[in-house]
Amino acid sequence: MVKVQEPVKESFVILCASGFDHVARAKSALMFAALAAAAEYHTVVYCIQQGVDIMVRGAIQEYEKEHPSKPSLSQRLKEALDEGVEILCCSQTMENKGLTEEDLIEGARVSGAMTLIDITVDAKGVLCF
Repeated sequence: MVKVQEPVKESFVILCASGFDHVARAKSALMFAALAAAAEYHTVVYCIQQGVDIMVRGAIQEYEKEHPSKPSLSQRLKEALDEGVEILCCSQTMENKGLTEEDLIEGARVSGAMTLIDITVDAKGVLCF
């Protein structure tokens, strides 16, 4: 019997360098990620610089106490995670900020810069925020 391989899903990458400094951009990054995942792309949000800050456990909740908005950043993040978006955080940014993988929200992982290069080379599309 010949085994038939399932087709590899096309991937879509969103680079997020915005965090609490540009919350609207961060929310847009997560919204587009959720949309791409809902369209059945394997979707990755790769966070660098201030984008990593929003993936730190408890940081969004602290921010939203002082800056409530609709839709909220936590709502956009939940939508992305519920759609199966993969969240990767730059290892060099993490090191520069003194963070470890244990500091991140559930579902986010640390990844090296070469991963970003590899996934963007193979991606069907890339957006930057």
